This record gives sequence, C-alpha cells and structure tokens, in this order.
Amino acid sequence: MRYRLIIAMVVALFASTMALHATAPQREVYNLNDDWMFYFASAPDAAEAHPISLPHSWSGEMPRGLCRESVANYVRRVFVPQRWADRRLFMRFGGVNSVADIFVNGKYVGTHKGGFTAFTLEITDHVVLGADNTIRVVVSDAWRNDVLPLSSDLDLAGGIYRDVELMVTPRNIISPLYYGSDGVFVVQQSVTSSRVSGVVRCHLSTPNLDHATVVVRITGPDGYLVERLTARAGKHTSGRSVEVPFEINNPTLWSPENPAMYSVEVLLGSEESVIDAITVQTGFRSITMDKSNRLCINGEPYMIRGVGLAHDRIGAGMAITREELNADLDMILDMGANAVRSLTGPHAAALYDRCDSEGVLCWVDLPFTRSMRAFADICYYPMAPFCDNGKEQMMEIMAQNYNHPSVVMWGMFWGVWQHGEDVVEYVAELVEAAKAFDASRLTVGCSNRDGAINFSTDIIVFYQDVGWYKGAYSDVGVWCRMLASNRQWEALRYGVCYGEEGVPEHHTDMLSRAQRDAQLLPERRHRRMHEDYAAIIDTAGNFWGSWINSMYDFASPKRHSGINHSGVVCFDHTTPKDAYYLYRAMWNPDEATLHIADGSWRERRDTLQQIDVYSSVGEPMLLVGGDTIAVRNVAPSRYRADSVVIKGRTRIEAFDVTGAIRDVVEVHCGGY
Repeated sequence: MRYRLIIAMVVALFASTMALHATAPQREVYNLNDDWMFYFASAPDAAEAHPISLPHSWSGEMPRGLCRESVANYVRRVFVPQRWADRRLFMRFGGVNSVADIFVNGKYVGTHKGGFTAFTLEITDHVVLGADNTIRVVVSDAWRNDVLPLSSDLDLAGGIYRDVELMVTPRNIISPLYYGSDGVFVVQQSVTSSRVSGVVRCHLSTPNLDHATVVVRITGPDGYLVERLTARAGKHTSGRSVEVPFEINNPTLWSPENPAMYSVEVLLGSEESVIDAITVQTGFRSITMDKSNRLCINGEPYMIRGVGLAHDRIGAGMAITREELNADLDMILDMGANAVRSLTGPHAAALYDRCDSEGVLCWVDLPFTRSMRAFADICYYPMAPFCDNGKEQMMEIMAQNYNHPSVVMWGMFWGVWQHGEDVVEYVAELVEAAKAFDASRLTVGCSNRDGAINFSTDIIVFYQDVGWYKGAYSDVGVWCRMLASNRQWEALRYGVCYGEEGVPEHHTDMLSRAQRDAQLLPERRHRRMHEDYAAIIDTAGNFWGSWINSMYDFASPKRHSGINHSGVVCFDHTTPKDAYYLYRAMWNPDEATLHIADGSWRERRDTLQQIDVYSSVGEPMLLVGGDTIAVRNVAPSRYRADSVVIKGRTRIEAFDVTGAIRDVVEVHCGGY
C-alpha cells in the first residue's frame, strides 16, 4: 500500500509538471548573429558592403585614410511570419560600442548610448507581417562628451561585438525592457547561516491585464523545491512591478569554497495557466568588511588576490567569444587568482556565470575613468547629458548583473581627477544611486590621488607605481607603513593595485629606471617590480586585497606600440611573462610551479649573472653548465643564486628534489 501511494504521488507530480509545461507559452528566441552586411558610413558606394557574422569589431577593417573613430552600418533582413500577429517582438543587443541607432524598415526605433551593456528595444509596431523586414543598426565609436568613458587607456573599438537576439513573446510578459535585464531581481535583505529573507522583484509589462498573478518557485542546489509563493499585482501602470517576499530556513550559502546556486522561477499567471515565465540563477551570501580590513563573505574573511581583465584580444578587437572568455578565466585560475576586475565596464554575462559556478569574486567597473598618461584627456563634463548617461550606464550594469553572487562590488571610478573641476560630488551622486538600488554590495573606487574622493566609496583601492619612474621599489614598504600609521586614513578600508609595462622581446644589459613614453620596456624591469611589490605587500598585512593591473596586455591608442604591456600574459592571451609564474608559485598551492626567470633574455654581455627561480615545491636544485649552484630563499616562493659565472653558451636547469618538476633555459654570456 505504501509503495502504491508513493507511485501515485510521483505520477501526480509528473502530471502536474507536464501540465505546467504544456500550458506554458514559448518565448521564442532567435539568434541573429549571421547574414549581416557591413559597410562604413563614409564608403563611396554600396559595393563596399560585405557580409559578416556577429560578434564583430571593426578594429581590423579600417580602410587606409579612414579616421580611427568612425561610423558604420549593419544591415540584415528578418522574415516575420503572419502567425506572430498576436505576439510582441523585441530585439536584444548584448553589446554595441558605443552608440547604436536602430531602424526597422527605415523607421527609427531607438538609441542606446554606452558600449558595455546590453539593451532591448520593442519593434512590434514597426514590422510588417508575412514579409521580409530590414533591420539597420548605425554604430558609432566616435568620442562624445555625453557618453562615458570620455578618457580611457583601453582601445574601445566599434562594432556589434556581442550577440543579437530576436525575442517573440506573448502580449503580457515579465518585462525585458527594465535596463536590459530579465526583469527579475532576487533581493537579499538578510542573510545568515540559519535563514535568508528578501523579496523577488518582478517588472511586468501587461497592457492587456488589469490584475496579474505572479508565482515564484525557488529550487535549492540539491534540486528540491524550497519555496512556492504567490502574489497579485494591481492594475497596470507604467513601470509596473511586484515584490514577492520569501524566507529560506537553513540555506546553503554561496561562498568561494562552496558556490551553491539556487534557481528562481517566476511565472506570470497560475501554474495551471502560465502566461509567461523567466528563470534566473542566484546564490545567497553576505558581503561585509571587518575591523581588521578584511573582506568577508558570510562573515569569513578572504584575502583578495585579483587581476584586471580588459575587453579585447589580438585580431578580434572587443568581439570575444564565450570560449575565449573561458580560456581567459582558466588561465587566471591556473595562476591562483581568486578575483577578477572587469576594467572600465562589464564583460558578457557568460564570464559571471562561470565565476558564479567557480566561486570567483568579481569587481565590475562603471566606465568613469581617466587615462593615466601624462597629458590625459578630460574625463568629466559637469552637464546633465554626461551625468545622466553615467547614471543610466550604472543602472544597466547593476540591473543586468544583479543576480550574480560572484559580483561583490561595483566600481564607481578609476583614477578620475581633473584640474578645475571637482569630480567628488558626482561620484557621491553615483554612490547614493548605487546604494539605493543595491544595498547588499560594496562600492569601490580605484584612486591614484589623495583627497576626499578616497572617502566616497565603501572601500578604496590605491593605484601605486612608486619606484617605477622615481625612487625605489622598496619605497612601497615605506608607503605601506605610512598608510598604517595615518590616523586620518585609519577609517579607510583599502586595497592596492599595481603593475607597469614589460615586453619579453625587449632586452638590455644595463637595467635603468623607466622613463615616461619610453619605447624600450624590458621584461626584467617588469618582473622585478612585481617581485618587490608582491613580497612587501604580502607581508604588510594592512590591505584587504591586491590587484594586478592587468592579467593580459591590451590594445591602447595611448601607447607608442598601440599596446599596453602591463599584463602578466602577452596580448596573445597564451604567452605568460615571468611575473605570471611568480604569482602562480605564490598563489596556487594545488599546481607545482618551477620557473627560471629571464629565460627569454638569451644573449647577455656580462659573464657574472644572477639567477632567480620561482618555486612552489620548496628549494630547487640548480645546475649551471652541469655544476650544482647554491641558492638562497629571498622571499616567499623566490630563490636566488648570486654571482654565477657563465661563459659562452650554457644550459641552466632547475628541478625539485624528486627530479619530476623542472625548467630549462639556455643562455649565451660574454659573446659581445
């Protein structure tokens, strides 16, 4: 009898599930990445148009003589069948840099200003049923004083560089128009190990419903339903939303060690008669700072070891695929970093999906930034169009990434300052708006200045380059002690960001201090800065985190070579520099690292050499020309052999005590 009852319950559950799916209307989503025609607006005739597929960035397509900042047209035909007569149609653009004007059959639909965020436009009233419809997107990457960023070290190439989709929906829906988001926000108001509470906020677009029922189903990481809630929304108004309170007892909290994800399904209508449905993934965690200046997840402190991640790849511009993002994150994790900073703006959602599942912490920047070159551009205009655009982009960034538990801080600014105009008041307005929308996360700024701006955000990161152009790298230790003893700054919760340029192909026997705008950028200087900074900052103990600027080299119109070489990996995203192995030895205890520094410097003038080895497997054995050489430990994971005489072509070998892990380089000394 008991088994019959169990079988009956299973059958009933299966039947109800089938009924739910049988009555649920299909949101039809069509990928529109193929079959576009592309041409620059300045092209002399239509013969210049050529077929392309998205994602697309025109950085490699600039005709000779055409201005680097330009305007281009993307044109595509879309057939709209008669059967969609009672449906609504939306186009969603994952990212267009930086201003997009959309036309359907020659009629203007709308404009989006900002290159890093998605946006959705309704085209229902602009299409012709039963016919081909022409979609035209006019894209400009020209500088404008009403679109952030006004100044950046990154090369923000134009194009439709993320996916484009056509969404076909019922008339009454969960709105896709709220700042380009899914329209569903899981708001965490209280998070403890025993209970999570909050509201599920749903934005609706229901022109044909006076009243609407919303059902929320929350499924735990183990696949079991933990909450089922119902609420009713009142008569339709513009910007209509409904909030459904929820409580989960004994939750499985999201953390870097246990990135547990919940599924939140929102149904418009009843379970027996579903009108529309959206499912989002999220995780529950608290984010705080403790008294000892440590960032805490669920009350547990973490030492942040982060890297900055730009938005381009060699030959692709900003048109980066999901597979390339995954490869980038694989290399970041292999180095041992536990946090990623999206420089100047958010990456595609696929990056944060992966960080959610891997337990990687994320800092997402607003594109309010200033190039750090000597005569940098104006970065701030105190006028309404500029200020409004900054707030609009910030809201889009937060709305589109709100449900990602890996995103723990919103970046309000990066190195902004300006003679004559004080940016502090505007930063304060941004922070106030950010806190009003999302009180659960921290706000952060990256600063290279003293003053009130450092007190504008919840936490601050100081960009430091002492010893690069003046002084010595060891001066960063003096700076650390000054920070710790400064009573005016003791209330600050601060981290540190550092990094300068180095090119593996650049070599010099006489290593001198860097000069501004120098074209010789030896990797030896780059890795020595990282060696000294990493050792000093790691032992200083007064930072909540350290951020490497950056993980990969990136294109930069501000540089002589067109590339900012500050990455610990080259622009090809596959060739590590010495500094990569330094951090891998320090940060990744799960993978063995043994690396001889300066391996690319093969031709050397002096016969008296210093050999540095990075090791996570203890003190290495070192052979130079077959002779055993003594090494000493000079810093965590760093070993050195001083005053080694090398003449002619010589093989240098390092290996662990078992001989299983080794590295080999060959150099030629005293040859010129």
